[in-house]
Amino acid sequence: PAAPGPRPAATGATPAAAGATPAGTSLVALGKVYENYVHCIVRADSGIGTFADLAGKVVGVGEAGSGTSLTAPRIIASAVLEPAPQQVNLGLNQGLSALRGGSIDALFWSGGVPTAAIAATASVLGVRLLDLSLHIAALRTEHGDYYDRVLIPAGTYGDAPAIWTVGVANLLLCRSDLPDSLARRTVRLLVERAQDLIPTSSTGVQFLSPETLINTAGVPLHPAAAAAYRSLHG
Repeated sequence: PAAPGPRPAATGATPAAAGATPAGTSLVALGKVYENYVHCIVRADSGIGTFADLAGKVVGVGEAGSGTSLTAPRIIASAVLEPAPQQVNLGLNQGLSALRGGSIDALFWSGGVPTAAIAATASVLGVRLLDLSLHIAALRTEHGDYYDRVLIPAGTYGDAPAIWTVGVANLLLCRSDLPDSLARRTVRLLVERAQDLIPTSSTGVQFLSPETLINTAGVPLHPAAAAAYRSLHG
């Protein structure tokens, strides 16, 4: 049988995809399909009010190998805290349990808004989110223009006020030699079936629209995808 042709790649956070791309391999985007919001969560009764207050604290930075474990240490390094926080690898559920039990002082999580497990914790414990947006310039200087300033709205997690944080684009990627016809069909699917592609548990402030789909954080669109967006939306 004939060898399979090129296929779209899995979605991935932009910095992780950039770091994993082999030399000589050209990857392009079919669209931005999701925005990861970097949460830095502390207990409401912790007395921690700013990111600087994490100096010398114990901080959960995500499960080893996750997107959170890539981004969180970069943010911590950009802040140059003295003494440096102690970083421990904990996934979301383990991390929230540790936060409730007091064995860590803060927890990083990179995901959608709202994240159900955080909302559940906020309803029984009370949480606060720390502003991470001041570190975006340093992140961009050190690692590239992959990071956005995004807002987690007030009331997303109990009584926690609105907070600015770091956003990381998740892109649908493909090889640059993906056939034009497949790129065009994928764009039509993303645009015309958006309501069917976003599970109800991930709605929040996540949505697919022409404005967000083409905002691919500096990764070029597949030429046929770019043409398809133009034909659909001008």
